[in-house]
Amino acid sequence: MTYNILVTGGAGYIGSILVPDLLIAGHKVTVLDNFMFKQTSLNHCCYHPNFTIIKGDIRQKDIMSPLIKSADVVIPLAALVGAPLCNLDPIGATTINHDAIELMLKLVSKDQIVLMPTTNSAYGTGNKDNYCNEESPLRPISQYAIEKVEIEKELMHHPNAISFRLATVFGIVAQNNGEIIVNSEEGVGTEFLIYWPIDKNTLPPIKKSSNKRLARTVRKPFKSSVICIVEDEEPVRNLMESIISSHGYQVIAKESGRSLLHHLEHQSLQPALLISDVILSEDENGKEVSQQFSSRYPDSKVMFVSGYSNDLISKRGIILDGFSYLHKPFDIDKLISMIDGLLNNDSISSNKKK
Repeated sequence: MTYNILVTGGAGYIGSILVPDLLIAGHKVTVLDNFMFKQTSLNHCCYHPNFTIIKGDIRQKDIMSPLIKSADVVIPLAALVGAPLCNLDPIGATTINHDAIELMLKLVSKDQIVLMPTTNSAYGTGNKDNYCNEESPLRPISQYAIEKVEIEKELMHHPNAISFRLATVFGIVAQNNGEIIVNSEEGVGTEFLIYWPIDKNTLPPIKKSSNKRLARTVRKPFKSSVICIVEDEEPVRNLMESIISSHGYQVIAKESGRSLLHHLEHQSLQPALLISDVILSEDENGKEVSQQFSSRYPDSKVMFVSGYSNDLISKRGIILDGFSYLHKPFDIDKLISMIDGLLNNDSISSNKKK
């Protein structure tokens, strides 16, 4: 089912991860953001036919009212986040974090769905001997936490609202060069495995979950591997970049092999994989790009994608024997499965040119 989804503050951290995934899932997404920090995190989504972005303030009823009226789902992410920022602008903190959400709740109907992240700060300092859960007492200390707790109480009066008390985990792990693995199975539960490096140059090996029922990894660690994409069609290139990066990989996407290699000259990176379209410009093809790329990065893997038939590719004198090959249009799960398989040295089923 396709939903019309309104995401306020969608250019922030959570929105920059969530919005591309919603578009990939086939939903129509509208983002309202004031671009306080001049974010460019959603630039790669602007080409998408189901994506609309509006610059505005969630405190303005004349802006919010028509947007909410046309939405099936509202995800309010706009906020002054964290105690330090709220302390700098206490009036802004109240009007954005509380009053604007109160306005939104007055505008939504009982049939519309509201999904709102609050904050783990609601628990205060917590108890070092116990994990917090939904039944744990709330002891907000900062203005940020207090405003979030108060508006969550009002949110819970809405018949189709869910509040997520999200813990700040991912950013801290990434900043410290660590790893986080998420294993999840519907009806069973979710397991988070966090690994800290012994020193800045050493990452411990990733262990498999001890719980066999939770053995499916649903998201790879961010920046665990660098994947390069060469695709001359901009919409396809942007979509591939969005899909692959949303699964935890660091992606460098360029329109030509020359542009990619020039970019990499100024980077101290070791790409793990090159994904290249086979038919590029008249003076360049994917096979030639892969040869130049492999001469510089001999340990990297290569994978080809193309919308042309194998016969037409062969007629152009391009032989792809021995290379993994995926035919366009491709299934997202198939793309990610092939990438994971190549990088994990698995034996994968691919469309190889015979």
